[in-house]
Amino acid sequence: MSIFKGAGVAIVTPMKENGEIDLEVFGELIEDQIANHTDAIIAIGTTGEAPTLDDDEHLEAIRYCVEKVNGRIPVIAGTGSNNTAHAIMMSKEAEALGADGLLLVAPYYNKTTQKGLIAHYSAIAESTKLPCILYNVPSRTGTNILPETAAWLGKNVENIAAVKEASGNITQVAHLIELAEGSLDVYSGNDDQIVPLCSLGGIGVISVLSNVAPQQTHDIVQACLDGNYTLAAKLQLAALPLCRALFCEVNPIPVKAALRLQGHQVGLPRLPLVDIEPAHLEQLKAAMQEYGCL
Repeated sequence: MSIFKGAGVAIVTPMKENGEIDLEVFGELIEDQIANHTDAIIAIGTTGEAPTLDDDEHLEAIRYCVEKVNGRIPVIAGTGSNNTAHAIMMSKEAEALGADGLLLVAPYYNKTTQKGLIAHYSAIAESTKLPCILYNVPSRTGTNILPETAAWLGKNVENIAAVKEASGNITQVAHLIELAEGSLDVYSGNDDQIVPLCSLGGIGVISVLSNVAPQQTHDIVQACLDGNYTLAAKLQLAALPLCRALFCEVNPIPVKAALRLQGHQVGLPRLPLVDIEPAHLEQLKAAMQEYGCL
């Protein structure tokens, strides 16, 4: 059974001026997402600035998100690491806090072989009863989870349930879905490729765009799930300028700026990320106005 179908938001982590997590604003963002038909919350992933949160902050944010959502939609906790033992510990903690699933990024920096990926993911999945989503984002990690590797894990490790595919390589996605033979759900990790991926058998997106346009992102996926690809393509193409603007600098710099433009007091990213450049802010503002979310 799928963890979710539709549009899951890779939600930002709001920060106060002193750099602490702002749980009150976090709650406001969660409520706004649910009110606008987001299908799942993905807490403390890349967009949530997981690399600069310590373990206590990371787990407190997951705890708060689970309690705030209160079972209305699934909460998927980002617990991946390039340290297998640390990923196991965080995954167990997230399970104890009531998360509905786990998002597990491929090991970064130290990287590993495909055999190592199988061992890494198998060890994490076997430590928990929660369904696990592999996260393939080679541009950030330097590691590509090959289709053969993901398909093997989907077929042989019971609770490896899905892949967030952000390689940007549609040929690779097609090969993955071919090899997986239904053993893995596939979510787009790129907002500009929702429709192509769903047309191949994907069931949704884990989205940055949804932070600022939750209803619209939901509608793109829903059109795909309904088989209305004429509408889905129209909605996808209309979103492309904003998708580009949201990645004019390193994520989540632009999406935090976009949320501030909408009046959400999400603060700045933590160092080493800095505020958006003025020229990019103007590009972002124009794209948001064109798309109708500002």
